[in-house]
Amino acid sequence: MTEQTVLIIDDEPDIRELLEITLLRMGLDTVTAGDVQSALEKIEKYQPNLCLTDMKLPDGNGIDIVRYLQKNYPHIPVAVITAFGSMDRAVEALKAGAYDFVSKPVELPKLRELIQTALKLSAGKGRAAPASEEAESDHSSGILGTSPAMQQLKATIGKLARSQAPVYIHGESGSGKELVAHQIHLQGSRAKAPFVPVNCGAIPENLMESEFFGHKKGSFTGAVADKQGLFQAAHKGTLFLDEVADLPLTMQVKLLRAIQEGAVKPVGGLEEIPVDARILSATHKSLEHEVASGRFRQDLYYRLNVIKLKVPPLRERQNDIMLLADFFLHKIAERWQMPPIRLSPAARDELAIYAFPGNVRELENILERASTLCDNNTIQPDDLQLPVAIGGMTADAVSPHPTPFPARGEGPVSAIPVVSQMASTPVEQEKLPAWNPVDEDAERDLILRALDQTRWNRTKAAELLGMTFRQLRYRIQKYGLDEG
Repeated sequence: MTEQTVLIIDDEPDIRELLEITLLRMGLDTVTAGDVQSALEKIEKYQPNLCLTDMKLPDGNGIDIVRYLQKNYPHIPVAVITAFGSMDRAVEALKAGAYDFVSKPVELPKLRELIQTALKLSAGKGRAAPASEEAESDHSSGILGTSPAMQQLKATIGKLARSQAPVYIHGESGSGKELVAHQIHLQGSRAKAPFVPVNCGAIPENLMESEFFGHKKGSFTGAVADKQGLFQAAHKGTLFLDEVADLPLTMQVKLLRAIQEGAVKPVGGLEEIPVDARILSATHKSLEHEVASGRFRQDLYYRLNVIKLKVPPLRERQNDIMLLADFFLHKIAERWQMPPIRLSPAARDELAIYAFPGNVRELENILERASTLCDNNTIQPDDLQLPVAIGGMTADAVSPHPTPFPARGEGPVSAIPVVSQMASTPVEQEKLPAWNPVDEDAERDLILRALDQTRWNRTKAAELLGMTFRQLRYRIQKYGLDEG
């Protein structure tokens, strides 16, 4: 046998012979089987580099083969041959773990491409990486985290990288959806080809068709030369459609056709150009809700959402906050060419209980700002400038799904009832009632009364009101009380 072996599973001898001839011409060795039982025996005996199976078999179907390989030999890719128009079965196979699918009648050029990329993936995937390699890979990729949620995410990325199925990545803003998409690309068979990310919400509607599919010189005013589109740029690689829910309906129709046909027609062009790009998509919105409201096409949704991957928010992986913080501070110090930057114990405590509504992106922004403001390369709690929590409560203490609180000068505070702590504060001034933050006029009046009673000693006024000095300072700025 040669180094690479492909198992062909089909109950029709003519089809098996055609596929065998094609693979032998590619310099590959072949093994054949006509049903599920004999296929499983051949897998055990030869452990091939790739399996190519028909969907319909006498004693089962191709999905049985896919599931068996996923369970026992996950490093062996399997492609499924489906009847023309059986997209539902193809999607089912992809969800079960199939690498890709081809439709009958089989187009041999496409089959050769599929086999070549699948065998690249198979090469070297039969062993588990040592822990030291995994840690090094983690650090270099930027996907950091040892929490259960992140361990599960990284394991899923590894599985999805072995497939060619479209993946819909769902997660809150700032949670790292593009980083996840890039890792799916880098760990797969297309790693050496381009990864092309595009923010669908950032392209003007009148330029979308040109951006995605390219254009010919003179096709419209300003088209002074031929231009390659994003699909062509991602040929043989991966096209990542970020914020895909922001695409207008007219563009959704054209995108669906390009994905279905595997070809694009540039603006002003006469012929379609074949493209081979894996499609990954993401949005922080609920695509299901967008479909129900009529803002997103259902047929495109099913094309993109073959496999759904959720990226956990930072509040669900709090054990990773310090690991990420140390990583970002190291990166900041390296970029700014300055000594190492540290977090004081008190600053670490504040970060540990903060809810991070902006997720990992917010953590990085907070640390960049704090690194600029801190003294002696040590970040203190005040340097973090975390958004204000009312009445000493953090967002976590209020709700498991917190609403972001504004930082100083960024707008009104969320309306959360607060019980005043004045009873425990020994002051001779008039006892002030707790306020209702929904009524901003009453809140402003209460703050003025406290400031008048303490002769504008802000520290004492804050104690009287049962809030921190920073919370009071925010409200003074909010209501413009220090302008006079």
